[in-house]
Amino acid sequence: MNKTSLLELLAEVQRGTLTPEQASGRLANLPFEDLDYAKIDHHRSLRNGLPEVIYAAGKSPEHTSEIFARMAATGIDVLATRADEATAAAVLAATPTAKYHQQARAITLRQSPPAAPHGHVAVLCAGTSDLPAAEEAAITAELFGAKVTRLYDVGVAGIHRLLAQRDILATANAVIVCAGMEGALPSVVGGLVAVPVIAVPTSVGYGASFSGAAALLGMLNSCSPNVCVVNIDNGFGAAYTATMIARASHR
Repeated sequence: MNKTSLLELLAEVQRGTLTPEQASGRLANLPFEDLDYAKIDHHRSLRNGLPEVIYAAGKSPEHTSEIFARMAATGIDVLATRADEATAAAVLAATPTAKYHQQARAITLRQSPPAAPHGHVAVLCAGTSDLPAAEEAAITAELFGAKVTRLYDVGVAGIHRLLAQRDILATANAVIVCAGMEGALPSVVGGLVAVPVIAVPTSVGYGASFSGAAALLGMLNSCSPNVCVVNIDNGFGAAYTATMIARASHR
């Protein structure tokens, strides 16, 4: 249930094509659907503007598949993150119209009609090794309705690759930057754009990178004041926030 579908439901009642009892039946899962092992928040988009998302890591394929199918049955777009091959197979068996994005470890189901993008999000990554986090971010932002521009392999080791993209960066309402190693790229990007930069430290690098902790600390200490930071490898969280920023800027 989202704002548009709720208004359509109320309009049907007003026109007399739907009885109040029928409308009540459709709203029976307000505020959530209890599956015992999970409580699905079908009405989150009414409060936040974006639907609930399934975090598949740690869940059984069967549980993820059931939650995905129950959400799909309401007619919304559905996203599951951190899904492995076994989970993807279970979800696609139950919901064949879903799509598995292997690199991003994400499963998506698009059910909403085509619409004009709600703002523009640029997704950058320093190197090809950062692609899993970057693709998780890009796919999330796309599913939530933003125009997404991917600018990959533009790290500081070859700064000319980034500078060649300045015109594109200038059109974005929010920028996501994924980088490992020393995590320098978000600070550089922050000095080039007039919008929020969401930094995603990745677990890419040799021993002293401490699986992304070095990049995280470097980004937290950025001298660019428009840079904020999410957790290590959290492309989803970056995209969720960037999409909300883009939507607010696009109104």
